[in-house]
This record gives sequence, structure tokens and C-alpha cells, in this order.
Amino acid sequence: MVRNVRSPQATRDFSTSLGAVVLHRTSRPVWRRWCAVLAVPVLAVGLLAAPAAAANPTPVTSTLTSANPADNTPHAQNGDSKAFAEIGNTVYVGGSFTSVKAAGDASWTARNYLFAYDRSTGALKTGFNPELNGAVHALAVSPDGKLIVGGAFNTVNGVSRKNLVELDPATGATVTSWVGRSDGGLVRRTVVVGNNLYIAGAFHWVNGTQHSLLARLNATTGAIDASFQIDASVARASSELVWGLAVSPDNKTLVAVGNFTQVNGQARNQVVVVDLDGTPAVADWSTQRYVAPCYSDSFPFYARDVDFSDDGTYFVIIADGGRGTGAYCDAIARFETAARGAGIDATWVNYTGTDSVTSVEVADNVVYVGGHFRWLNNANGNDAAGAGAINRFGLGALDPVNGLPLVWNPTRSGAPAGTTTWGPIMWELWRGSTGLYAGFDSDGVGNEYHGRLGHFPLAGGRTVAAVNAPSAASGYLYVSAADGQATKVPFDGSTLGTPVSSSQPNLTAAGAAFSVGNKLYWSKTDASAPNGSYLDVSIFSGGSVGAPWVSSGYNDWFKPSTMSGAFALDGRMYYTKSGTNKLFYRYLEPDGYILGCTEFTLPSIGLAWGNVRGLAWVNGKIVYGNQDGSLRAVPFDGAAVDGAASVELAAAGGAVNWSSRTLFFATS
Repeated sequence: MVRNVRSPQATRDFSTSLGAVVLHRTSRPVWRRWCAVLAVPVLAVGLLAAPAAAANPTPVTSTLTSANPADNTPHAQNGDSKAFAEIGNTVYVGGSFTSVKAAGDASWTARNYLFAYDRSTGALKTGFNPELNGAVHALAVSPDGKLIVGGAFNTVNGVSRKNLVELDPATGATVTSWVGRSDGGLVRRTVVVGNNLYIAGAFHWVNGTQHSLLARLNATTGAIDASFQIDASVARASSELVWGLAVSPDNKTLVAVGNFTQVNGQARNQVVVVDLDGTPAVADWSTQRYVAPCYSDSFPFYARDVDFSDDGTYFVIIADGGRGTGAYCDAIARFETAARGAGIDATWVNYTGTDSVTSVEVADNVVYVGGHFRWLNNANGNDAAGAGAINRFGLGALDPVNGLPLVWNPTRSGAPAGTTTWGPIMWELWRGSTGLYAGFDSDGVGNEYHGRLGHFPLAGGRTVAAVNAPSAASGYLYVSAADGQATKVPFDGSTLGTPVSSSQPNLTAAGAAFSVGNKLYWSKTDASAPNGSYLDVSIFSGGSVGAPWVSSGYNDWFKPSTMSGAFALDGRMYYTKSGTNKLFYRYLEPDGYILGCTEFTLPSIGLAWGNVRGLAWVNGKIVYGNQDGSLRAVPFDGAAVDGAASVELAAAGGAVNWSSRTLFFATS
């Protein structure tokens, strides 16, 4: 498939002249391509907006690449890298560079806009040397193993060939029998699915026929597919174009983003979803989240890139532009592919705090993002780190369940003196056969010198296991009323067994507690902490709370001591506060123990949450203690709570006083 990215300047200016546009994308396999809400829409600047009602995503196992870039990747001396493709053991790189060299070489070799190298050794493929007179923005591989090239060029190998061409992958010679042409302008994206070649850009004619910004061709022959007539038009400002393009792996859904407001005469501002099953048609899908302007008027459009998950069930859109009331500016947002209707909201949104995101790649249950950002999970920040912000310098990997950062932080750093240290654009992230390729406009990544491109191999990476609340139907409720002590009560979801004393010497100064996987999270009161408490973590095994290891001050910013009870489920930490009749939640990422920067409220009726003392989730129910010492349970579907269905499990004044913030469920 193909990808490229857009160009924010370091000063956040954006050129409105198409001739000065330096955004682009690349090609990659089609099978490769975060705080959310269930409450009312949040319209305050920088806060997260409410998503459409849908089942909450459940944790998945993710496979991360190494954060240490491969040492044998070649370097480009200038310009940028915008596109990647692989054929066999050969890697193709397109961009705006004019000279390259293999890692370790002393001298540069002239290569304008496109070169190839051996993936195993990093050696340049000297026999592949096509001549183009303009930048390459997109690369794709045809079904018969040829290299399809899109960009902003007029001649190829000395012959007129506008913006689209097929090349022999060994020599770079033009495949003259391939008839694809973009007569009217730049090709920014090329995506091959089966024998379909989808292209996007700033053109209005393809193969002599009218197609505005989008078209579909026969990937083997280059012939136009007349059944695909999806025309985007009417720019928000400046020139109209499609900047990002993704097609689902089953070839049934297309998503395009860019500078347009209409598609086939229907209002679609910056984003359009197209149904491809049968005759292609604009889908009954629209969102208001890219309609309002961002605060910086130097960005005529801000939806910059899009990619589907490997299974095609969701897609992720990234954006720049600054902040905007009710808009997803400088943000990463997940949408469900099957959703239809007007006013569609994201499942989750991750804001950078007014820093640009310019490329996205969803692969192996990881959402990789790149750009000119310094933090993620930063809805509370404005050009600075706000409460909850996580440092991520230009590169990040997100959990697809909630959009929180995973522990993967290579950074865009390491450029030697005299080179470009921090360019405004991460042009391309692309999952190849052996890892993640990155194309950019600077000379460092992973704290090493890498001229304009890098490769993060799967070798040396790691698997992030899917962990959740205990799913067993029966186990034990633990309740603690004193330091170092707890009461352990057998519980099958409806009936309580005989309580026994449980010594827990590590559980001191504890507040709200909950289990995730084999770990216990608990609020630790500590006068030395900046806000008087923090969220501690211990291994919980064999009915014993292990020694905690989180230091004072970590995750203290949201004042965890204010929680009167908490439980975790499906990438969220739900909690209550004394005297406040609401059930709150934040996102929770077990990989790094990261909490979402935004607090949400879950819809509920008929339940006095302000009286709750301790929470647990057990087999589809919230089990909760009351300040009067009783224990109750209410069904929970992750979307809302109806207090009318609450039942009493244990009356006040019984053998156990259930009025304790430290209540949790475990299987041992």
C-alpha cells in the first residue's frame, strides 16, 4: 500500500501553495495499517469528545518492534524519505532526496528521488537507477511484481510520464505496456488490494478520464476502472487534494482524508468513507470532528493520514492544526469500520497538546504514530506537558484498546552536529516484512545517526500480553480495614462464603484497590508525594500482596487518595469519590502503568455512588460496599448502570464490615 504525510513547518506554518507542499506518503502491504468517552460530548478546548455508543474494545496481545533501529539501513543526505516498498529482499525508498549512501560508506551516491537496497546487507542496488525529474510520494507493488511509483514528476527515464509510472524492479526501466497516467496532478497515495490500484492526490484526470482526487485502476495493466467514480472536491481553503488513503484488507471499505468538503456532491469535510462492496458509493458515514477549524489558520486542512487495523475492524485518523473546540486537532482518533450514520465520534482520542501528528501505521495490534510532537496523553497541555502527559519525542506506539502509550520510545534524536536535528515531519511509517520503516526529514532516530530513514526490526521487539480484570465467575473478595490486614471471603458471584483473616504486611496506607492480570493496583497515601498519594503496584500471587515498586509521585497527579473505590476492566479504571454521585473512569495502560489524562463519567441512574466504599468487578457485575457496611451488586455492561437492578449481597452489621475503600476481587 502507499503512504506519505503532510508538512507542518517547525514554526507550524503550512504552505498553501500546492507547488510548495512537501507532504507525502508511501506504499506498503494493505494488510498493514487514543482518551475516549461514553459520556456526553465534551466541547471544552483540549478535552476529549464523546464517541458513538459501541461496545468497548477488549484488550489484545500486541507485538512491538525493537526501539533500537537497525544499523545497516542506508542514509539519504538531504530532502526526505516519503515512501517504502519491498519486493523480495529489496527495499525501495522514495522521497525528495538527491544523494544516498550505504551505512558506513564515506561518500555519497547521486540518486534522485528513488533508490533500492538489499534488506539483509544494506548495500545499495546499483543496477536500479531510474531517472525521475520530481519527488516520489508513493510506492506500491503490482500483482505481477512490478514497482508502481506515484509522485510529482513529469518525465521518467527521459520520456514524458506524468506523476504515475510502473518500473522494472531490477533495473528501474519503464514498463511501457502499463498504461496508468495521472494527467492532471500529483499522486500522493497508491494502495494495491488484490488487482485493484487505488490512487489519491491532487489530480482531476486519470488515463484521459475525469476523476477528482480519487481513482481506481487495474493494478496489472494500469487501465482505469470506470465503475469507481468517487470524486472529492471543494477545498476548505487553498488547493483541493486527498492527503491520506487506506483500504480495508477485505477490499470493502475505503477511507480518504484531505482538503475537501464534498464527495459526489455530498457534504464530507476532510474525511470520507466509501463502500466498495458492489458499485463503489459514498457511505452513510460522516463526522463533525473535522469540520470546525483548528486555532491555527495556517493549516487549510488537518486530517493528515489514516490506516486500518490488520483485521479491518477499525481505522485510525491522525491530525495536526493546533486546538479546536469540538474538533480532533493535533490528535489521534480510532473509529469503528462498521459504524454508520451522521455525527460519528471516535472510540477514543489521544491529544498531543498542540503538537503535530503526521503519520500513522496500525500493525500487529499497535498504533504507531510519528510527527513533530513531544508528548502523548496530553489533553491537559497546551504547547507544554499537562497533567498526565507522557514524554514521546516524535515517535510513539499506542494501545489500540484505549490509545494510551505503550512502553516504546525510540525518539527522533541522535543527529550529529552539522545535520538536521529535528525536522517538522515524520513523513511515513510503514510495516514491512521484517519491521517498521520510518521516513522523515531529519538525521537522527533512536539516539543514533540515521539520515532521513530508519528501520525498527521485529527482531529484538517484544510481545505485550492482553491483560484484564479476573474473568473467573468465582474467587475471593478481599476487604481491608487496617494496615497489613485483610479479610478474605469466598464469592461465587452471588453467595458469600465464610470469611477468614488474611495477613497482608505490604498493604499499608491503602485506599482504593483493584486487580489487573497478576498485579494489584492500589492508592497509597504518602505525605511525601506531591499530591499526598500515588497509585502503587504489587504482584498478587497465592493470595498475597507483594512488595510494591512504584515510587512516590508516580501517577499522583490525579490524586488517587480521593477514590472511594475502584475496579479495572477493558483498558479502563472505574472509580467513585465520596460524596459525589457519579461513576468515573480513566483509561489505564498496564504496559507502563499509565493513566489517561482525562476523567470521564459513565451514564448511570438510581445509584448513590457517593455512598460507595470499595468496588470490584465480578463476572459482569459491579460489587460494591456501602458506607453503612453492607455489600451490594449491580449488572454492568460497560456502557451504563441502572441502580434499579442492584441487589443486596450482605446486610450491614454482619460478620464483615464492607465499608472499606480497599475492596478487590481475585482468584486466589
